[in-house]
Amino acid sequence: MSATHEAPRLPPTFNRLAWSNLAAQSAEQVALAAAPIVAVILLGVGEGQTGLLQTALTLPFILFAIPAGLLADRMSRRRLMAGAEGLRAVALLVILALIGFNLLTLPLLALSGFVAVCGTVVYSVAAPALVPSLVSPQSLPAANSRIELARTVAFASGPALGGVLVGWVGAAPAFGFAAALSIIAVVLLSGIYEPARQPAPQRHPMQEIREGAAFVLHHPLLRPVFITQFIFNTASFLLLAVFVPYAVRRLGLSATGVGTTLAMYGVGMVIGALLATRVISCLPFGVVIGLGPVTGFVAASMMALTTLLPSPALAGLSFFLLGAGPILWVISTTTLRQSVTPPRLLGRVSAINIMSYGARPVGSALGAIVGGIYGAEVCLYLAAAIFAAQALVILTSPAVSLPRQPEMVI
Repeated sequence: MSATHEAPRLPPTFNRLAWSNLAAQSAEQVALAAAPIVAVILLGVGEGQTGLLQTALTLPFILFAIPAGLLADRMSRRRLMAGAEGLRAVALLVILALIGFNLLTLPLLALSGFVAVCGTVVYSVAAPALVPSLVSPQSLPAANSRIELARTVAFASGPALGGVLVGWVGAAPAFGFAAALSIIAVVLLSGIYEPARQPAPQRHPMQEIREGAAFVLHHPLLRPVFITQFIFNTASFLLLAVFVPYAVRRLGLSATGVGTTLAMYGVGMVIGALLATRVISCLPFGVVIGLGPVTGFVAASMMALTTLLPSPALAGLSFFLLGAGPILWVISTTTLRQSVTPPRLLGRVSAINIMSYGARPVGSALGAIVGGIYGAEVCLYLAAAIFAAQALVILTSPAVSLPRQPEMVI
């Protein structure tokens, strides 16, 4: 019986991808953390200008996810990822040189950062599309767990590492370190053998985009997953938008306390990713898919409860659950997409999934508007209601009834 739950051994080719992914994700997080610090400390910009910088660093996810998906379905995904990571390395080295020659300005930092994030988008779209060609279908959950574990470790440690590097050794070494990580990611990708895919007929890009979108929006399993993910991103960024001022004013937390509470989100993500393979092997596949949205609702309800029972511990537990449950969602739904999507469409379907990130600024804007008019407490109640909606969408879908991972579509 224990053999049934033993994690499948992943091939060396995939392990190179996993290490490349860790290096790439770490490079992204270090650079994203360093950029606003450099803007404030080195360039002396104010809050409004840092907001413009953050906009430049998030726009590529909306602008280039779909084109990246088209490229991932037309050419070698390994080469595309290597080229994208190489582009990021060059952009980071440009920032390094501008700092070294004392030529860095906010527009140049924003432009170079924009180019670097374009590389991030392409890598993020192509990686999930490449995984099914490197591992067996039964190994997909374990492989996706490894990919997400790397992302969560980078997400949890990268910002702190970026801040420490800028504070201790300066801005230039921080970007140099991130560029070195990107170069390591490229080198690791060079050792991966990618099986040849059947060449697809070249059509107009709009036809291919429509095909990918139609596949997701008409698929009985993928459509509710996309809708749930869009609503989840809206609710989570609404909550995050108001938490810091709420925590200081209502929960009485210091800056250290706020940081510790937010860190529980990363801790939950790491633990969830570590346990994902075991959870998926022990529970029906559809139940695992439903766990993330339900846990998100429970977490948001706990945070709303702190308006009546102010408790830093309850807020910390809320963030822990908000990390642990949804990471199971990411791993299980990525496995679902890889299983039910024809290989020729994987890039575009992966890109459409990335497009759900467009809900994040919607949530942040909602937090700014509602919080400014009615206060943070109302935002927390609204976030809980939106989390309830995303749980309802997935719980009424056929996805939660799946007894096991679907058979791979060839």
